[in-house]
Amino acid sequence: MRHHEHRRRWAVGLALAGCLAWITAATAAKPPEKAVDWPGFNPAFAGATYVDDVSTCATCHEDAVKGFGSTHHARALAQGKAEANQCESCHGPRSKHVENPGDELAFDKLTTPQQSAVCLQCHQGGTRMGWKAGAHHRGDVSCTSCHDVMAKRSDRALLTKASATDTCYQCHADVRGDMSKPSHHPVREGAMDCASCHNVHGSKPGLLVKNTLNETCTTCHAEKRGPFLWEHAPVRESCANCHEAHGSANRNLLTIKDSFLCLSCHSYGGHINLPRYNRTNNPLGSGCVNCHIATHGSNHPSGAKQMR
Repeated sequence: MRHHEHRRRWAVGLALAGCLAWITAATAAKPPEKAVDWPGFNPAFAGATYVDDVSTCATCHEDAVKGFGSTHHARALAQGKAEANQCESCHGPRSKHVENPGDELAFDKLTTPQQSAVCLQCHQGGTRMGWKAGAHHRGDVSCTSCHDVMAKRSDRALLTKASATDTCYQCHADVRGDMSKPSHHPVREGAMDCASCHNVHGSKPGLLVKNTLNETCTTCHAEKRGPFLWEHAPVRESCANCHEAHGSANRNLLTIKDSFLCLSCHSYGGHINLPRYNRTNNPLGSGCVNCHIATHGSNHPSGAKQMR
C-alpha cells in the first residue's frame, strides 16, 4: 500500500509540475493587457508601422540596445514575443522614425500619464491596481522617475538607484534627514526599506501597505495591536499621536521627550505629573512609565491606569 501511495503522489506531483510549466510559459507569452493608442498619444504616430527588427534600432542606438540587453525586461520580452519587437513594445511603431530620424516621436515627448500608460500595458494589476488614484500619479511622477528600463542600475525592480530607499530619497530628502536622527527605524542598517511600510504604486493614504497607519505599524509590532481590556485612547486612534515613524531626536521615536508627551494630555492636578517629578534623568529613569508600564493598553483586571 505504501508503495502504491508513493507512486500515486509521484504521479500527482509530476502532473502539477507539468501544469505549472504550462502556466509559466503561457504567462511569459502573454500579450500586453491594454495596448497603447499611439496616434492618440501623439498624432505624429499616425500611419507608422512596426519595423520588428531590433538590429535596425541598434544601427543608431547601439549603446542603448546593449545596455538594455542585461535587464529583466529584455529577457522577459525575448520569452514573451519576437525578440525583434523589444524596442517597439515601449517606444511604439518606429517606421516613420527610421525614415526621418528626429526627436518628434521620442519617449520623453509623451506626457507623464502617457509614459506611465506605456508601462501599464503589462504592469496593470497586483500592487499597481490603485496607481491612477495614488499620490505619485497625481503628483506627476511617472514610472521612469523611479525605474530605468534601459540599463541595470539595481538588482531589484529596475530601480534608478541601487536600493529602493536611495530611489525614494531622490525626492524625499526630508525623510532621509529623519532617518539620520538618533531614534529611527532600521532602514540605514538594511533591516527594512521604504517598501516595508509603503506601496509606492498604491492609492491608500500615505501610500501605506495597509489600510491604516495602525494596521501598517502592527504588521511588525503585533504586541501593540490589541484589542485590550483597558485601552489607551491615543493609541487606538493613531500611532502617530505619540511616535514619529521616520525618525526622532527622542528615544522610542517619540514626538516629544518622554514625560512631556504624557503631560501634553495629562496636565491636570492632584497627581505627581509635573516635569520635576518625571524627568528621564531622575533616579527612577523613565518618568511616567516607571509606574504606567502598559502605555499601549492592558489586559490585566487591575490595569485601568495602565500600571500593570
